[in-house]
Formats: sequence, structure tokens, C-alpha cells
Amino acid sequence: MSEGRRRILILTADAGFGHRSAANAIAEALHELAGDRVQVNIVNALEHPRVPRILRDSQTDYDWLVKQAPELYQLGYLATDQPITSLIFESAIILMLYEALRDTLNAYDPEAIVNTWPLYQAPLNALFRLNGRSAALITVVTDLVSVHRVWFNDASDRIVVPTQEAYDLAVKSGMHEEKIRLIGIPVNPALSKDAGPKHALRTRLGWQSDLTTILAIGSARVPKLGEMLRGLNHSGLPIQLVISAGGDDELDRTLRAIEWHALTHLYNFVDDMPTFMHAADVIICKAGGLITTESLACGLPMILIEVLPGQEEGNARYVVEGGAGVIAESPLDVLEHICHWLQAERRELATFAARARQLGKPRAAYDVAVMVLAAADELGARRREEQSPDSGIVPLQELRALLKRFGISSRSETAASRRYE
Repeated sequence: MSEGRRRILILTADAGFGHRSAANAIAEALHELAGDRVQVNIVNALEHPRVPRILRDSQTDYDWLVKQAPELYQLGYLATDQPITSLIFESAIILMLYEALRDTLNAYDPEAIVNTWPLYQAPLNALFRLNGRSAALITVVTDLVSVHRVWFNDASDRIVVPTQEAYDLAVKSGMHEEKIRLIGIPVNPALSKDAGPKHALRTRLGWQSDLTTILAIGSARVPKLGEMLRGLNHSGLPIQLVISAGGDDELDRTLRAIEWHALTHLYNFVDDMPTFMHAADVIICKAGGLITTESLACGLPMILIEVLPGQEEGNARYVVEGGAGVIAESPLDVLEHICHWLQAERRELATFAARARQLGKPRAAYDVAVMVLAAADELGARRREEQSPDSGIVPLQELRALLKRFGISSRSETAASRRYE
């Protein structure tokens, strides 16, 4: 590691796409703003060998759970979002992640830590209390409105929230207002830049330049995408469909087996989503935090065809109440919304696009990057002066004692300890 560089550690996880995407966006903005002055490392601490398999596998189990048992996912989400159960839940997470995070911080020795996954909060707090710290911690919330209480922890020097609703939840959860910054969810910095006329982008991508372009984004969690496009496919409207399976091979095979009557461009995976979004007029997607935030940043009206119980209900409400999109529950709903938007010289479509731009925060990644650089320069230096970190191993017995001082002691904690050992 080069001398003189600020060391930035970005912690993330791969349970869904949003956490990793936010981490990548912040890293790109840091490199663009500071160049060689920073050393940025993105780490998924769940892949550490000390993490119990049950927690590591939760990343891949997430897709199965939200697809096959969304009601069960919602039940777990709501149950752990209550004060008592949240404390019990956090005690187990501390025991499972403590050593992995301790090793990670010792290995990278960061001056600033950016966290984009909520379950790291409690273990980081335990680490700081036991060992002291020399790094500032900035937490970036990746849900628009329905934010789980585990995000809000005094371990953070700053917590970045995307909406006023999330800000109010942070205050209600006990966060000091001077720590909270209403900035937005960081998205790919390319979304904030002028990409040029849509017709030119479409020509470059090999699409027809003069047709209304509808971008449809699927994934393993949107298996009914092809069915929801059936009305548009048979409508005879002057449109072209640009469809991505989100890298899901099964969905890609299903989409390619359909007889497409509308002009259609099929992709298994898109690695230049900002260009595709800039070239489109409408997006059809699920109500995930990442895709809705990116669409708002690009001023792209949304038709939401899948809303996961829990945090996505808040995302959908934010989009719909803000006039940036609609919810469609059937292929006929999708067709009706497109027909309305295309009437009267597309004035209604233009209104939805303008409202999306008003809600969007395309430069959030840059704003977070500026905060992180300042934290590395100032807060990190102050932490080093105030506290000398002890990098020695803290045994689990001492960790259990800490949990008891937090008032966290239960059979769940004991069971988690047993699994951990």
C-alpha cells in the first residue's frame, strides 16, 4: 500500500444487488475525485472463513426466500424490527461476525470505513467499544423508506439516509440528528452525466432510434416478467422492448422462447445499465431499492410489477406518491399505463419523467465520497489521537460479558454462541 494514501474500507454483502452496487458507486466516485490519493478496498466480510456457514449462505438463500416464500421473509423482517427481538437478533449477529470484522479491520487498517449492509453495525459497535478505533465509520442506508432499525447504531460517525422518511425513522430510533445526512442512495456516477440525445444512444446500441423505448428489467426475483409484457407484445403500439433477464439463465431461456411481435432486443445481462437507462423512455421493473433509485436518478418513469413485502413496499409507495411511477398487477395494467402515457403527444409521460428527476439524487455517490474523504482526513486523525486500537484477540467470554452489559442475554444468544464455536 502506497505511503500517503488515505485508506478507505467499504464493507458490503451480496444479499440482493443494492448493497454491492452502492459500494461500487462510492468507490468509483472516490477514485474519480481523489485518484491516487486514496486506496479503496471493497470487502464482503461474510466471505471470511470465521463467519458461520448459516450466515454466509444467507446471501444465496435470500433469492430463494423472497421468490418462494415472500410472506415468511416479511414475517422475519417485521419480527426483527421490534426493540426486544432486535436486541436478541443483534446479539447473535455480534457473536457470528465479531472475529471476521476484527480480522478485516486489522488487515486493511482503514482511516475511514463505509458500511452498506445493516448487519455489520452491531458487531462494529462491539469492536469499537472493546478495542477502541482509529477509523471513522460512515453508514449508507440502501432502502428508500422502510428502513430496518438495525441500520441505526451509535457506532456510526455519520449515517447517510435517502429520504426524509428515513431521516425521521433514524431520529425516532435514537440517532443524534447531527450524525444524520440526507443525501440519497449512491448510484453509478455515470447516471449523473449527460449521455447525449436518446436517438443517438439507441443507434449506438443497435436499436431503432425513433421508437418509444421500454426497458424491462428482470431477475430471479421477477420470474413473471415475460407474462407481464404479453399485452405490450400484442398491442401493435409504435414501441420497442429492451429486455434484460438480469443474468438469470432460467428467465433468459423463458424470454427467448416467447414469440415476440413487437420489436424486441433481448439480453441475459446488461453491464452498461446507465447507457440503457439514458436511452430508454420507460422502465418496467420490481420495486427494489437499487433499480428504483437508479431510475429516479435517470428521470425514468417506472411501472412496478413486483413489490416484495417489507422494505420494497416503502420503495413502491415513495415512487407512486411522488408521481414518478405506477404499480401494475397484470399485463392489462401494464398496457393501460403505457397507452395513457403515449396519448396527447406523451404529455403525461413527460410529467412522470419530470417528477422522477425531482425525486432522483444522481450525485449521491459524489456527496458520500466527499464526506468519506473528509472523514479520513479529519475524523480518522482525531480517532487516532484519542484512542490507540488494541489489535489483540478478544476472547468470546469477554464478548459475552459485553453483551450482558448491553442488556442482551437470552437463549438465542447462547445458541448463537454454540453455533459460532
